[in-house]
Amino acid sequence: MNRLESYPRVCVYADTRLPTRFGQFRVLIFHNDRDQRKHLAMVKGQPEPCSEVSVHVHSECLTSEGLGSPRCNCRKKLHAPLEYIPQQSCGIVRYLRQEGRGIGLGNQFGAYALQEWGLDTVEANHALGFDDDLRRYHTAAAILRDLNVLQVGLLTNNPQKISGLEEFGIKVVRRLPLKIAPQPLNQFDLATKAKKSGHLIASFLEENALTNSP
Repeated sequence: MNRLESYPRVCVYADTRLPTRFGQFRVLIFHNDRDQRKHLAMVKGQPEPCSEVSVHVHSECLTSEGLGSPRCNCRKKLHAPLEYIPQQSCGIVRYLRQEGRGIGLGNQFGAYALQEWGLDTVEANHALGFDDDLRRYHTAAAILRDLNVLQVGLLTNNPQKISGLEEFGIKVVRRLPLKIAPQPLNQFDLATKAKKSGHLIASFLEENALTNSP
């Protein structure tokens, strides 16, 4: 299957204005023909195809964002771009419905249970029969193209997001790092991401190591 054949088709399901604690965004809900899910784009300003647009591609995390669990820093990784983008002339937060690195909510809690026995996040995924990370970014790329966004300044620490967008024709002009201080309950998870998944946070974690961590 070539790239064009694997490229999902998206269409706008809903388009409205949404006031938030971070300011007002235009929110578009996109439906795609691949996973039949609804994905969000929170837009500030008017994207131009020839201009670099600040973009964050985020995957949902109920445990952190909805339930307030400190096992990961997903809520802060969502809030930081929502605070940054309203200060720019144009920007987009893409919110993808791919819970638990793409393994789903039920399996995410299964992975949590295995982590209680000492496995790290990657080992837990493998024990459940999954790859390290099942998330894909072709839908994010399709939505950006639908919004006439072809060049981005990507707010991320994850190099897979860079390659995932560029594979489908979105040029990542530069990477904007997300520097979020670790907490006691997520420091091990962040260290695993740096060591095993290549997240670009190792030096930042060393600078912000917690002296009271186990």
